Amino acid sequence: MDFLTATWTDVGTKKKTNQDSMLVMQAETKVGKVLFASMCDGMGGLAKGEVASATMVKALAQWFTEEFPAMVENGFERNELWHQWSDLILDTGDRIADYGAMKHCNLGTTAVALLIIGNDYYIMNVGDSRVYLLTDNCYQMTKDQTYVQREIDEGRMTVEQAFNDPQRNVLLQCIGASRTVIPDFSFGKTSPQQVFMLCCDGFRHVVSPREFYQAFNPQVLTDKAVMVKNLQDITRLNIARNEDDNISCILVKTL
Repeated sequence: MDFLTATWTDVGTKKKTNQDSMLVMQAETKVGKVLFASMCDGMGGLAKGEVASATMVKALAQWFTEEFPAMVENGFERNELWHQWSDLILDTGDRIADYGAMKHCNLGTTAVALLIIGNDYYIMNVGDSRVYLLTDNCYQMTKDQTYVQREIDEGRMTVEQAFNDPQRNVLLQCIGASRTVIPDFSFGKTSPQQVFMLCCDGFRHVVSPREFYQAFNPQVLTDKAVMVKNLQDITRLNIARNEDDNISCILVKTL
């Protein structure tokens, strides 16, 4: 399987710094080309959020370069992947927390990661950045680890109420700021002519899944130039609708 990718990020209209960090990496292996992508969103209200997200992305990139090749060589196993990702999240969270203690500040980050190997995909999530899959529609593949999502799950809040709730950005877990972090994991099959979208919450607060599908469905994204242009268009749409957070997205189309 081959891949077409594009990324875009914008500081937005209110913040002085961009606290989002992203990575997209590919490698040729004995089982074919492999893709690894991650989106990390430093906590907007916490000092030095950009340090937290960059630290997490650097750790993930190092894992893909140094640890993942041995997994492929020794026979890739899903449970081992979950184990390594969990350990990586915990270790990096401790390093971020130690840095915060040294600097006398609080900081943290979300993280979503996508690994495509062969005809399989694997997703990891902590926080409220998201992964979507666009095929015949736009499907949300991750569940937010937030206060309002928990309230929705427990039947105490509707989706409409959650959208306007003042606590909609309150995370239940945050790498570096939570004592215990338990990532969510999922996996499934993929095939050519699918699009994975990884985004921070600032990219999707005021844009609907229908609008994402119109801009990013597999039939529309014919080449990288179109991918970048449509990312820019959705970014401008976010700004026109007064989104005040950083705005970042990764697109991965399978070929």
